[in-house]
Amino acid sequence: MTLLFLWLLSPSVSSLTHTPSQIPDYPLSASQCVLQNDFEPVFMADGDYVIGGIFPLHYNQEMPDINYTYRPAAVKCNGFDPRAFRWALAMRLSVEVINQSGKLLPNHTLGYKIFDSCAYPLTGQRAALSVLNGPFQAHAPMCSSASPLLAVIGESGSAQSIVVSKSLHPFRIPMISYFSSCACLSDRTKYPNFFRVIPNDDYQVKAMAQLLLRYGWRWVGVVRGDHAYGLFALQGLLRELKGTGVCVAYQEMIPLLYNQQKALEIIEVMRSSTARVVVVFSAEGEMTPFLKDYMEQNVTGIQWVASEAWVTASVFTTSKYYTYLGGTIGFGIRQGQIPGLRDYLQMVNPVRPLLPPCSGQEAILDQHSAYMNTSSPRVTYNVYKAVYAITHSMHNLLYCQPGTGPFLNHSCANSNNVYPWQLQHYLQEVDVSIAGETIKFDWKGDSIPYYDIINWQKGSGGNIEFITVGVFDGTKDPGKELVIQEEKIVVVSVCSASCRPGFRKAVRHGEPLCCFDCVPCDGGKISNQTDSIDCEACPEDYWSNADGTLCILKVVEFLSHDAMGIALMVIAVVGACLTAAVLGVFLHHRTTPIVRINNSELSFFILLSLTLCFLCALVFIGEPTSWSCMLRHTAFSITFSLCISCILGKTLVVLAAFTATRPGDNIMKWLGPKQQRFIIICCTLVQVLICAAWLIAAPPFPIKNTQAYHSKIILECSVGSQLAFWCVLGYIGFLACLCFILAFLARKLPGNFNEAKYITFSMLIFCAVWISFIPAYVSSPGKYTVAVEIFAILASSFGLLFCLFAPKCYIILLKPEKNTKQHLMLNKK
Repeated sequence: MTLLFLWLLSPSVSSLTHTPSQIPDYPLSASQCVLQNDFEPVFMADGDYVIGGIFPLHYNQEMPDINYTYRPAAVKCNGFDPRAFRWALAMRLSVEVINQSGKLLPNHTLGYKIFDSCAYPLTGQRAALSVLNGPFQAHAPMCSSASPLLAVIGESGSAQSIVVSKSLHPFRIPMISYFSSCACLSDRTKYPNFFRVIPNDDYQVKAMAQLLLRYGWRWVGVVRGDHAYGLFALQGLLRELKGTGVCVAYQEMIPLLYNQQKALEIIEVMRSSTARVVVVFSAEGEMTPFLKDYMEQNVTGIQWVASEAWVTASVFTTSKYYTYLGGTIGFGIRQGQIPGLRDYLQMVNPVRPLLPPCSGQEAILDQHSAYMNTSSPRVTYNVYKAVYAITHSMHNLLYCQPGTGPFLNHSCANSNNVYPWQLQHYLQEVDVSIAGETIKFDWKGDSIPYYDIINWQKGSGGNIEFITVGVFDGTKDPGKELVIQEEKIVVVSVCSASCRPGFRKAVRHGEPLCCFDCVPCDGGKISNQTDSIDCEACPEDYWSNADGTLCILKVVEFLSHDAMGIALMVIAVVGACLTAAVLGVFLHHRTTPIVRINNSELSFFILLSLTLCFLCALVFIGEPTSWSCMLRHTAFSITFSLCISCILGKTLVVLAAFTATRPGDNIMKWLGPKQQRFIIICCTLVQVLICAAWLIAAPPFPIKNTQAYHSKIILECSVGSQLAFWCVLGYIGFLACLCFILAFLARKLPGNFNEAKYITFSMLIFCAVWISFIPAYVSSPGKYTVAVEIFAILASSFGLLFCLFAPKCYIILLKPEKNTKQHLMLNKK
C-alpha cells in the first residue's frame, strides 16, 4: 500500500533501524504518489507475519514554525526515555523467544517493525502510517494481496492510541495497547479494533474514590493532562465522588505542549489552596518538567494521589524527589516476571543516538537505571502479555482452534493469505494463562481490572522505593475490592507538611498530633530523617552543618600563619631589625658624648632586651604546644623585666647625677657600673624566681576551648595558674611605675639633654598600653586574645624604642654638631 505523508509528519530523528539498506531508485510516473520523506523503524525483523510496535522512545517534542509560505521543518523529538526503550526490547525478546521455541506457530515466524511516537498524537500518527507502509520507498508499489502486518502493539498514551486506532481502523488491523487506560477507548462504535492489557480507567477512578473516603480526604485538588486520558479520568472521578462528601477544590490542566508559565500558575494554585491532597491524571512526559518546576518553587506538604500513568515512573526515584513526593500513593499496573529480560537488556547494546553519551567505564545499571529496572516490570509485562495474546490468537487461527465466543465462524485461515480482521475475531476470544495470570478480553476489548496499590517510601540509600501496600481487584464484590495493609503505608499528613531533615516536629497546642510546626534544629543538633520528633546533639568536637542534617568536625582555630599572623610577624621582625640597627649606630658612635652620657652600657643592655622583646612575640604565633605555651609567658616576662630594670638603673643614675648639691657628695659612688649591674640582676632575678615557681607549680599548657565559640574549637594556651600570671604582669607593672615616678621627679633637671623626660614619656606610653591591655585581653575571643597580647608587646616595645633612642639617633645622624660635651652641658648649673 502506498500512503502519502504530510510534510509535518516527516521524520526528524536519525534513522535508528538495525537493518539499514540503500533505497533503490525506482522510476516513478508523474501520476504516482511519492513519499515526502522516508521514516525508518527503530527495530525491524522479517517474518511470515509481522507485528507492529509503537513506543514513546522520546517524551517531548518541538513543533516547527508553520506559516504555509515554505516547506515546514520536521517535528523534533527530544528527551530519550530509557523505560520506553525497555518496553520495545521486551517486544523484541518475546518475538525472538516465540520464534525459537517452536511451540507456537511451528513452521512460521513472527517479524516486527517498531517505531517511535515521541509521546505525541501527531508523531504517533506518523508512526502508525509508517508501520502500515513497507520500511523503505522500495515498497511503494500498490499491494495486491494480504499485508504481512496483522496487528499493532501500541500506544502508551490514550491520546496517541485514539489517533493510532482511527488510522488502523480503515484497514481493520487490530491493536493492543499496553498503557492506554482512558475509558473512552471502550466505545466499540468508535474503536472497534482496540484492545488493551491494562484496566479501564473507570475502575481506577472507582478505586481512587474509595481511597479518598478511606483516609477521610474530603477536600482535594485535581490536576490532569490536556488529553482524552486526563479529561475522561476527571469526569469519571467526579461521577464517582457524587454524594460521597468529597469536594474538589480546583481542577487544573497541564498543557499538552508544556508551558512553564501555565505550570507556575498551577503550582501557585496548589500552594495557596487549603486542599493538601492532589489527585493527578497525567503522563510521565508531562509530569517530568512539571515536577521540576514544582520543586524549584519549593512547595511541600502535598499528599499526591497518582494515576497508573506515572506512579511507577523510574525517573522520579532519585533522592531529590523524596522531600516533595514522599508518601505518594497511587494505583499501579499489575506486575509480573519476564524470563531472561535482564540478561537480554544487558546483552543489547543500545544504539548511540538513543542513550546519552558515556565514557565507556560506567555500569549501565548506574547510568540508566530506568532501562535496567527489571525488579518489578509492569508496563513491560503488559507488552509481553500483548505479544503472547496476539501469538496465541494467530496460532488458534492457523491451526483451527476456535474459541467459544459469538464472534467466531469456526473457519480456518489460509496460512498464505491471512487478513488482520480474521485475527481480531480470535483476539476477542483468546483465553490463555501466562505465568499463572489469565489473559482475556471482554466484549469492549478491556482486560481484567486489577491494580497494585503503590506507596512511595524512602529507601536505605535515600532514594524513593515503590512499595506495594495493597490491591484493588475489580472482580470482587462491591465494597470488597480495596485491600490495604495499613501497617506498611506511609502518607503525608493532610494538616501539616512533612518536616524535612534538619527540622523537628513541634506539636501545636490544642490541635491533633498530625498538626505540627517544623522547627529548625538548634546549633549543634541535627536530624537526618524526615519527620524527626527531636534533634540529636553532636559530639563535643563536632557541630551541625548549615542544613542541620549532618555533624561535621568543628573548625580548629588558632593564631596561625594567616593574614593577621603574618602581619604581626612582619611587625615584630621589623621592630627587632630596627632595634638592631639602633644598636649598630650606638656601637659605631660609642665614643661620642651623647652615647657615653649616663652609662652607655645600660643603653646597650636596653637595646638588647628590646630586641628580645620584639622576637618573643613570634613565640605566640602558631599552634600551641606544651613547650611553646611555657616559653611564651616566661620569655615575655623575663625580657620585659630585664628591659624595665635597665631603664630603672638609668633613671636612678640620672636622678643621682643631677641632684648632687655639693662637690664632695659621694652619692654617685653608690650608683657606679657595678651597682647598676647589681640592680638590674636583682630586679630581673625576682621575675625569674616568679616564673620558676610558676613553671614548677602550674605551668601553662595547651587546651581546646569549646566554650568561646560553639561552632569552632579554639586552640590556646591556658596560663595554668592565674595567680602566677597576674603576679608576672604585676611585677612588670611595679617596675614600670617605679621608673615613671623617678623619671617624673627628674623631668625638669637642667641640661640640653635631660634623659629623664624621655624616660617619663616612654613609661607613660608603656603603662597606658598595658592598662588598656587588661580589658581587651579579657574580652577578646579565640585567637584574638593572643593577637591582643602580641599587640601590647609590640606597641610597648616600639614606645620604649622611639621615646628613648629616637632623640639620640636624631642628634647622632642628623645634628652631629650638637653631639658635644659643651652643648649637652650648656644649661647645666
